[in-house]
Amino acid sequence: MVSNPKQCHITEEDLRAARADLKGYVDITEEDLMKIYSSALRYARTRTMVAIPVSDLMTRDVVTIDPDADLKEAARRLSGLRISGMPVVDADNRVLGIISEADLLSLAGVKKGHTFKDVLRHVLGEPLPVRKKGNTVGEVMSSPAITTGPDRDIRAVAAILDEKRIKRLPVVDEEERLVGIIARADIVRAMGMGLEKKTRKSRLLRSDKK
Repeated sequence: MVSNPKQCHITEEDLRAARADLKGYVDITEEDLMKIYSSALRYARTRTMVAIPVSDLMTRDVVTIDPDADLKEAARRLSGLRISGMPVVDADNRVLGIISEADLLSLAGVKKGHTFKDVLRHVLGEPLPVRKKGNTVGEVMSSPAITTGPDRDIRAVAAILDEKRIKRLPVVDEEERLVGIIARADIVRAMGMGLEKKTRKSRLLRSDKK
């Protein structure tokens, strides 16, 4: 936790943002403090990153599906390609929504309340599923989709993903046509690479001073 203190400095703003993540009154314990520290460190790392446009990290070859496709086809693609969600687009490649594993699982939801598994998934960062009905992707998808542009700073995208508790954002051009997709994993990799470069640069500077 303190092995590389110069890599990332946590500010009061980071701590306030992390404290807001816990929602409501919290009787602080060591475990709570660790959670706050971890969250604050994530905010600090995001804040200190060099500005990187979404277009530098996004996946351009995006798996999509038609709103009229049946749910079996959606499940087959998600399972076969080992992805947890994909954009739903119209004939002009404009994003209509997102179909995810959570949307498909919501079809088997319980009418009264949520199961323990649902609550556990929520604790781990997944939104609680709402019971849905339908036979096609368009009837079950989450809509409207939250999107971003290719020139947007990934720090802004990271904030949206964290606030909305989602894993990915479709990237659209000026005409709202799909051009890519940016995921939490892409941003985490960029953060890791950025910290690694900072560490390497710091070592070189220290070496030059010797």
